[in-house]
Amino acid sequence: MEAPISCVRLYADEFGESCFEDIKFPMSAIQYAPPAPAVHLSEPVSATRFSWFRFPADWNDAAHPSPRRQLFIVLSGEVEGWTSKGEKRIFCAGDCVLMEDTTGKGHGARPLNGEANAVVIALE
Repeated sequence: MEAPISCVRLYADEFGESCFEDIKFPMSAIQYAPPAPAVHLSEPVSATRFSWFRFPADWNDAAHPSPRRQLFIVLSGEVEGWTSKGEKRIFCAGDCVLMEDTTGKGHGARPLNGEANAVVIALE
């Protein structure tokens, strides 16, 4: 087994409060594109579409649930996210958030130090 990939999960607990959780995706050595050498790959996750996402520099919001189950990957800039319980985290380029808080009180976010860019992948 290869070293796992880390990700932050954002979800709603049984009381509707949004929460952060650090999770890991197991990896295995796979010859993904023969004859290229093996790479480390996780189990696939079904997705339906992706979108480019930009936070304008002055964007700020109140709490809201995720519109769908999705993977949010920061490409540039910094994004501060917070849960309904008040926990805050700062996400930078390369950070991934598995957003599963589609019910409950939701989360809030804002870019730090200017605009931030991301890709959002809608999951099945």
